[in-house]
Amino acid sequence: MIRAISLTALLVLAACQDATNAADDIAQRSAKAAVSEALVLYVPQVPSAAVTPVTDCVIDNSDLRELRQFAGDAVTGVDEATVALATAVLQRPETQQCIGTAGLTALAA
Repeated sequence: MIRAISLTALLVLAACQDATNAADDIAQRSAKAAVSEALVLYVPQVPSAAVTPVTDCVIDNSDLRELRQFAGDAVTGVDEATVALATAVLQRPETQQCIGTAGLTALAA
């Protein structure tokens, strides 16, 4: 009986973790879409070939609040606030280092 309860609890926990991972993945993909759109439309300094690696660097250096904002902007539409937030994250030393590591030194300068 205890074994059955333990197994059931383990399965429930695993299912919850899968749901959480799926939600995080969707939010991250949505955030990437918003940042990418903001870069393409409003940040001409980022060449089109560099949009994906720069977007990845911005996402990787955003905190949870910022990721939620970007994900929400993917639903409601990219606006000046999206661009301002992406630009702020883009200017962080850690983001610039990531861009440099991606071989985009012209943007890291």
